Amino acid sequence: MWFNSFGFWLFFIVVMIGYSIMTHRWQNRWLLMASYFFYGCFDWRFLSLILFCTGLNYHAALKIAGTEDESRRRFWIRWSVCISLTVLGVFKYLGFFVRELSTILISMGYTDQPWLLHIMLPAGISFFTFHALSYTIDVYRRDTPVCQSYIDFALFISFFPQLVAGPINRSTQLLPQVAQPRPKCDALRFQRGFYLVITGLFMKVVIADNMAWLANYIFRVPAESLGGSEVLLGIYAFAFQIYGDFAGYSAIACGTAAWMGFDLITNFRRPYFATDPRDFWARWHISLSTWLRDYLYIPMGGNRGTALQTNRNLLATMLLGGLWHGAAWTFVIWGAVHGIWLALHRMIAGPPAKNTPPGSSLKKALKWIGTFHLICLTWLLFRADSFHHATQLLSALFSQWEWSSFTQTSSALLLFFVAPWLLFEAWLEKKKQDEALLSVAWPWRAACYGFMLLMLLFFPPPAPSEFIYFQF
Repeated sequence: MWFNSFGFWLFFIVVMIGYSIMTHRWQNRWLLMASYFFYGCFDWRFLSLILFCTGLNYHAALKIAGTEDESRRRFWIRWSVCISLTVLGVFKYLGFFVRELSTILISMGYTDQPWLLHIMLPAGISFFTFHALSYTIDVYRRDTPVCQSYIDFALFISFFPQLVAGPINRSTQLLPQVAQPRPKCDALRFQRGFYLVITGLFMKVVIADNMAWLANYIFRVPAESLGGSEVLLGIYAFAFQIYGDFAGYSAIACGTAAWMGFDLITNFRRPYFATDPRDFWARWHISLSTWLRDYLYIPMGGNRGTALQTNRNLLATMLLGGLWHGAAWTFVIWGAVHGIWLALHRMIAGPPAKNTPPGSSLKKALKWIGTFHLICLTWLLFRADSFHHATQLLSALFSQWEWSSFTQTSSALLLFFVAPWLLFEAWLEKKKQDEALLSVAWPWRAACYGFMLLMLLFFPPPAPSEFIYFQF
């Protein structure tokens, strides 16, 4: 059930009708039932996985909070983390490790038959696993009180707007909103929700899905048949496909949640206007980057040790962040490249400063252009079918350049679908406000909404594409 489908919006209307006439306790029960139905529409068999993850972490947190014996507390947190990560590893990584092990054994002559293990990947397993782990760890750290209500905790894990593709909301932020009565959808909340939903649909349907066929073509045809300009435009197309796809999903999730009285974390903040890798990760998939920082990077030592130890921690965190995205060497290398880039930037620029004086406009523009293109090169690794495929495309990128008919068409499509959004984000960047459109006069808002609606109506993609991050 995709956010850009009529089925979802029919489902959401039914949910809102029931939600609006219920008291707080019944609202939570109603939302929990709706969330399980929503997930069951992907594959009902994996509902048992969510129920297991919920029960495991709910029980472990009660045990942790119920004792002051530090050895018992450590036992239950380790139990929770190990079991949760084992389940995640079996479904997401076991097939990959079996395949790689068979490759090694074949190369050593121990067997001549490749081993293949196909395990269906549950939608959003990484997201709801990280939701659950953050809660249990927060209870262990005494950052959040234990949740006594199983219904409330189950809703925190399975709340349908953020269930299968985030954002990853912390227990300290979302669980109190579940436990306490929420504000009704007044005019201001409705306006904010509408802004997030309409911009999210525009990013998903108009930008991401219209870029998908272009990116898919470049990454499917033999690399030797492509020229440098075609590869570059294909990389641009994928950069805006994955951004529009994921940021659009997150915006719709935040918008629908806002109509129900919930405030979810902002997950994207104009990432392609970043001027260095540190700035990029402060803007891209914010809920994951802060999760990795707080639950992995800082516990490993963060930047408290020597420069070598800090760089080691950065690299390890980004390697695991890359592996979080999928069971393939391309994701691991993608994470390693970002880790090395962050470490090099830290060595050159030094630790982040709170009050950095603004540089010249030309210097900022050059840093922005350089950062954007380096990010695009890393997307090449992310999207390629294999590391060998990535190197072939990289070689083609620096091969013969020509202004072919495909290049002309691709350039026109990128300008038509992406340029208006970039101009809008440039205005937001200048305002330094995520939702600056809500504060302008209503004729300007109406004009922007009208443009987005017309684009949604008259320029839909040739075929809808599944949300990319459903596979993570």
